[in-house]
Amino acid sequence: QVQLVESGVGLVQAVGSLRLSCAASGSIFGIQRMGWYRQAPGKQLDLVAFITGSGSTKYADSVKGRFTISRDNAKNTVYLQMTSLKPENTAVYYCNFWGLGYDSWGQGTQVTVSS
Repeated sequence: QVQLVESGVGLVQAVGSLRLSCAASGSIFGIQRMGWYRQAPGKQLDLVAFITGSGSTKYADSVKGRFTISRDNAKNTVYLQMTSLKPENTAVYYCNFWGLGYDSWGQGTQVTVSS
């Protein structure tokens, strides 16, 4: 059973920066992908970025050049560094670990970007 715990400060002014962390407990043997998703009020859950087990990354077009996903294998942790934040980035952010026999989600972190 892989359990994920997210952390990070959730309130920031526009053009500011914020880093979210997501730490896994339990074995993540066979990890395929670590990702971040977000859901804005009244909207669907959207992919923000993911990093594969081999280190490849993919970003939503809207965050390319501003957000960076990274991982610390020793800590079973994935990070999302967000810069040049905009009010439209306000959403609940969820991390996800998908691998051999598991598809786990974090509890969600409210990120609010004020103008």
